[in-house]
Amino acid sequence: MRKLTLIATALALTGCLALSACNNSGDGQQQAAQQTQQLTKPSDPNDTKAWGAYLGQIVQANMQGMSAPQPYAYMVPAGDDDATKDARDRQLSNVQDTVDRGVLPGNMLVFGGPDSGKTADLLTTAFKDAKAGSFKGVIVLFIGDKADEQRVDDVLKPTNATIRFVQM
Repeated sequence: MRKLTLIATALALTGCLALSACNNSGDGQQQAAQQTQQLTKPSDPNDTKAWGAYLGQIVQANMQGMSAPQPYAYMVPAGDDDATKDARDRQLSNVQDTVDRGVLPGNMLVFGGPDSGKTADLLTTAFKDAKAGSFKGVIVLFIGDKADEQRVDDVLKPTNATIRFVQM
C-alpha cells in the first residue's frame, strides 16, 4: 500500500508537471485545447491515474503566487482497509514532520483525494499544533467538499498561510 501512495503522489505531481509543460509550450492552439479539455471528478476512488490527472489540473490552475519550482502534493487515499489506513498514517507523519520543520515562503502545499473528509482530517490533524504565523507566504491548497472547508480554514488561519479552496 505504501507503493500505491507513492505512485499516487507521483501521478499527481506528474500530471501537474505535464500540464505545466503543456502551458509553457508556446503553441497557442495546444494551450487552448488543453484549457478547454476539462477533466471531471473521477467516480472510482481507486483510479489513481484519473485522480492524479484531475488533481493535477486543479493544481495547475491555482499555482499563481508560487515561486518554488513545484508544489508539494499530498493525494490522500480513500478507503478504510488496514493497508490504506497505514498509508494515511505514514502520510500524516510525513506532513506533520513538514509542518514541524516549516516551509519557506513561496512554496505550495496541496491536499486532495477521493474522500474529502479523510483529506480534511489529515490536514487538520497535521496542522493542529502549527505555530502561529509559521506559514506566512506559504500557499495551502485544499481540494475538497464545501462541507470540509470551514474546519480546514479554522486550523490554517492562525498559521498565516495563504489558504485556497477548490470544491471538487
